[in-house]
Amino acid sequence: EKAIRECAEKFGLLGDLTKMKICYLLCYHPKLTVSEIAKILRMPISRVSHALRKLKKKGIVTSWKDWRYSFYKLKDEKLSKLIKNYL
Repeated sequence: EKAIRECAEKFGLLGDLTKMKICYLLCYHPKLTVSEIAKILRMPISRVSHALRKLKKKGIVTSWKDWRYSFYKLKDEKLSKLIKNYL
């Protein structure tokens, strides 16, 4: 039951259009900064940053620092394949 609940929470997050757009973008560009994501999606940086925080908290995306920039990518390759196949 715990696994089902966690899965439902993750997919619930992806029901949000902003978060889904970010995940879709990260499927094809797995090393982007908040600024790059915001520019590509034509969204405010604050909105993208907020969405990424939620996605990271639920284990959907991961980030790392390289000098002064934080980069993001999808954490789970299975999710990436699912999004690519579905969309």
